[in-house]
Amino acid sequence: MTLFLQIIQLISAVLLVAVVLLQSGKSAGLSGAIGGGTETYFARNKGKTFEARLARATKWVAIVFVLLTLVLNIVS
Repeated sequence: MTLFLQIIQLISAVLLVAVVLLQSGKSAGLSGAIGGGTETYFARNKGKTFEARLARATKWVAIVFVLLTLVLNIVS
């Protein structure tokens, strides 16, 4: 059972690294500071973009990773 959980944790760790590296930075640099966060047509559909899916995937993979770490710590 422990070996299975360790394999799942290793897979979730690799997935977490991959998903985090695929994301772009939150800061837009100097152009974002000058232009401000103006509301555009594309900002309304922000939840359906690839970036929003990556953020959601990061959250869930991180939760799985932390839970597996806690379970493996308790079992060992």
